[in-house]
Amino acid sequence: MVFMLANLLEKGNFILTASVYFHLRRFQVPYLPSSKDQTLNIMKLLEGRTGRLADLGSGDGRVTNLSTYNNVTAFLAPGVMEVLGEKLLKELPDDARVIACRFPFPNWPQQSSVGSGLDQTFAYDISSVRSHLRKVPNTVS
Repeated sequence: MVFMLANLLEKGNFILTASVYFHLRRFQVPYLPSSKDQTLNIMKLLEGRTGRLADLGSGDGRVTNLSTYNNVTAFLAPGVMEVLGEKLLKELPDDARVIACRFPFPNWPQQSSVGSGLDQTFAYDISSVRSHLRKVPNTVS
């Protein structure tokens, strides 16, 4: 995925200032590479956005401060998504967009979705997620 992002960066379609990889320590998550279709879906959902990108695909990202990122991609197991969701809500700015591959965030309203089956990719705008969760009693993630 990073190769494709870097390739698009050269063409000026996306400004990528950082891509961060995290090592898994807390959760056992198997390595599953993104398919070509998934990567294209991510690019569709990030089209027109600029800023810093954190790519969470090899761990849960728990040790990194994500407050300076406004684009985050996550391809993690379902058991990690709820914990990651709490961290993202605490740290990301309101203008951030989160892209989840294959496994959606529980209780988060999707801004949009591209693809189907194993290649389905979900987009969440943090400001919309926060607004939705304020209206839902006893829901954090």
